[in-house]
Amino acid sequence: MSSHRLRPNRRHLLAGAAASAATLAAPAIVRAQNGPLKVGVLLPRSGLQAGIGQDCQRAVGIAPAIFKSMGLPDLSIMDADTESNVDTARARAEKLINDGAQLLVGAFDSGQTSAIAQVAEQKGVPLVINIAAAPDITEQGYKFVFRNFPTAPMILGSAFANQLELFGLVGAAPKTVVFMHVNDTFGTAMSKGIGIVMPKFNMPYTIVDEIAYDPAARDLSVEVAKAKASNADALLVVSRLNDAMLLTRELVKQRWTPQAIMSMGPGWYEDQYIKTLGKLSDGPISFDPFYDPHKKLTKVLDDALAKADPGVNMSTNHVYTFEALLVSADAYKRAGSTDPKALADAIRTTNITDNVSIGPGIQFNAKGQNDKLKDGTIQNRGGKLMTLVPKESANAKPEWPMTPYQSRG
Repeated sequence: MSSHRLRPNRRHLLAGAAASAATLAAPAIVRAQNGPLKVGVLLPRSGLQAGIGQDCQRAVGIAPAIFKSMGLPDLSIMDADTESNVDTARARAEKLINDGAQLLVGAFDSGQTSAIAQVAEQKGVPLVINIAAAPDITEQGYKFVFRNFPTAPMILGSAFANQLELFGLVGAAPKTVVFMHVNDTFGTAMSKGIGIVMPKFNMPYTIVDEIAYDPAARDLSVEVAKAKASNADALLVVSRLNDAMLLTRELVKQRWTPQAIMSMGPGWYEDQYIKTLGKLSDGPISFDPFYDPHKKLTKVLDDALAKADPGVNMSTNHVYTFEALLVSADAYKRAGSTDPKALADAIRTTNITDNVSIGPGIQFNAKGQNDKLKDGTIQNRGGKLMTLVPKESANAKPEWPMTPYQSRG
């Protein structure tokens, strides 16, 4: 046998290499389809919004066991801290994708979420938003961004409708309110939204003053003094956690208890707010996306949270973070693939009726928005969160007006 017959030519080498590559690649594809879906979860676990981000994280911890009981596939969670910073959120989203994340979830804050959405769309990786209300996020024509959380106008419309129902229940209503709000992306969107949405409702009150402030402020004494001087019957607020506590302490210090504190955002229902302020936390009413206490899955989630974190009140943070992961697991089960396009297509056809939040369930319109969500009306009562409105989701009657801070003992 001559030597040239023992030396493989270039064509044989290329053919052999291709065959070997195909053989090696096949098992990897099978593992990708049958193994856990790699989900990058972005939350502000440090920085200004750390308390809320850490609260959202509680739902991430308890979700896998619940999904297993529901027959849903495993998720491999890849955690990332946005540090309450937009630029960090963008960088962490890119790193998660580079590290193999096949789907993203996050990020509570609208500004951070907007930055993550841009990365997800550019990379062609689905993003399922847990909490973020700025309306423009789902107005960009994105194909890989989905939001199971109401936009600011949706929150406002539902809030005004719920306020009217609440006023009917208590047989009273404020005639004037002062509107205080954070000046971040969410607060600004809510402020603009009020001007558009409120005229559509025949509200019994007028807004006598609007006071914007920095959510990172350490002193809101001037703002509260200005609000008190307006002589408004009630306080309408769009807050975050730290400033909600700061505002409450100033209200106590300046001896002003409004007829009602009506919140259209986070802060006042947070567990940290309730535990830090004790009796001073009672009374505020929040008009926000919330859970339906009568749904079957609500009890499952609540029981799991109570077991994992005794004494923690289930709130919006847990509900919508859990549901974002539920959407992800459900889509992966139906897609049967980690291919981003297949996952996105599956999310578009989501139809989950066994869920936790108020409303008929989880579906997405052509913009990737669940437009069927409804707010709840919840009141802080004795360290708990009680649902007052809508009637079909209520488990308590409202207490109105607020008990003066000085007579709480």
